Amino acid sequence: MEEFEASASARKTKTIYISTVFGIAMVLLMVGLLGLILVHANNLSRYVKENIVLNIFMDDSAHETDVLQLQKTLDTNPMVKQTQYVSKELAARNLQKDLGEDFVKFLGYNPLSQSLDIYLKADYANNAGIDKFKADLLKNKLVKEVKYQQSLVDQMNSNITSISLIIVVFAGIFVVLSVALINNTIRLAIYSQRFLIKSMQLVGATKGFIRKPFLLYGLWHGLLGALIAIVILVGTLYFANQQIPDLVILQNPVEFGFVFIAVIAIGIFISGFSTFLAVNKFLRLKIYDLYR
Repeated sequence: MEEFEASASARKTKTIYISTVFGIAMVLLMVGLLGLILVHANNLSRYVKENIVLNIFMDDSAHETDVLQLQKTLDTNPMVKQTQYVSKELAARNLQKDLGEDFVKFLGYNPLSQSLDIYLKADYANNAGIDKFKADLLKNKLVKEVKYQQSLVDQMNSNITSISLIIVVFAGIFVVLSVALINNTIRLAIYSQRFLIKSMQLVGATKGFIRKPFLLYGLWHGLLGALIAIVILVGTLYFANQQIPDLVILQNPVEFGFVFIAVIAIGIFISGFSTFLAVNKFLRLKIYDLYR
């Protein structure tokens, strides 16, 4: 009979621990998904900003060699991500393709100017940064005009700011809820062991001695839950990439590594800390309080 009860108790404890691990894993999965969303959102923002083009139109008297020299100079500018030279002939071909007719033949000459297409780094892709860059360019006698879609830049930065604020607020709320859920899951698991904790205390075991195995289990459960969450996250990323191949443009393995490390750290820390608090709570309780 005693062996049967011991076996039943062991199965019950094992079930509780398994449910605790999977409970932690599901919460950490949500945290990881939020982290991946933040990474993709940030990279999408950078991608959009770095694809804003500034068209620098050259003076008609500018020689190609001078323009190419200016391009080399701009390539060394810390604000510039990349540049592209557009000759008069290439500009004419591009416009002919858009119009669907040969306007050069109709006019008898090519009225277009050679130009440089400039793509700034994301940190400078705002009106203040672009205006400063534009003002510096216009000081060069080779430059006739600098054009960019100012309204698009305004709208883009406004939308990115609003979306970023919403994501940050949502992330903060979600992290608080995640901590609460993991803490509650662990407290329920420790609650099932409250009589064991009190029995060990009654026979003279120190608080540190009692805490140690529970803390080790708590840390292990946090790590195991995090690893399960990461496996699911990797599978989710793989599936998403299969469905949307262009997502690869927004992905950086190093950033994903940081997200996974954060998931592991959060899982271990919250699980260990929650276990510590839960065990301490039952260590402080009186015997008659255990039945409440």
